[in-house]
Amino acid sequence: MSVTPSMRQNHILNALSAEVLSRLAPHLELIPLPLGTVVYESGAAMTHVFFPTDSIVSLLYVMENGASAEISVVGNEGLVGVSLFLGGESTPSRAVVQSQGSAFRLTRSRLKEEFNRHGELLTVILRYTQCLITQMAQTAVCNRHHSLDEQLCRWLLLSLDRLPSNTVTMTHELIANMLGVRREGVTEAAGKLQKAGIVQYARGKITVLNRLALEERCCECYRVVKAETDRLLPYFATAKGMAAHPPRSAKTSERSAGRSSPDVEPG
Repeated sequence: MSVTPSMRQNHILNALSAEVLSRLAPHLELIPLPLGTVVYESGAAMTHVFFPTDSIVSLLYVMENGASAEISVVGNEGLVGVSLFLGGESTPSRAVVQSQGSAFRLTRSRLKEEFNRHGELLTVILRYTQCLITQMAQTAVCNRHHSLDEQLCRWLLLSLDRLPSNTVTMTHELIANMLGVRREGVTEAAGKLQKAGIVQYARGKITVLNRLALEERCCECYRVVKAETDRLLPYFATAKGMAAHPPRSAKTSERSAGRSSPDVEPG
């Protein structure tokens, strides 16, 4: 397979030179990722990494009692499966498709072969991994110190940054599972945003009508993650037409603080 325009939809692949991407292209397989697909399970050995093009994958931690909470989201800015090149080959988290679409997958052996060249791919995905660590850390802080209203705003903004439109397809129940809260709480928080004219909710679709107002209602956690992403992955900010914003200090804030795995050959 030669390099295709759809490969350039993933910003890690798009950041690679023509030479490097041409070397990977014959081994990149485009697969569909329907909503709810389990990309990998907790503790399972990973055989592929995934480069989303227009899908979003949620990394979740699932407790023994079945309760879950999202620790990060991955879209077309990055890849799913960092444990493969970090050497762990598995992780206690679970990866589930949050917004359906497609992704290119690459086998473990081909990824490591390119990674061990110590070239462009190594540099780009290590910088992306730092962004992912920042997002995970800030999510933990947000879940502990900020209100559900603020957490929902953060979640919506992170999702919008990874989607081509201003509409997120997701029910209140699924959002509650992502945030690790009760569905009634999400319904109440979303209702406030709709009443204020910031979002419109209908039939499992949340359309953001006023992004600036949504950012104003959000805690500083979104800005911290976004500023770090813009700093480390400038190609993502440029592609999205977004300017980097410095994180607001907590002191100056106005607020107090599945299906079968795609590793199986698609039918």
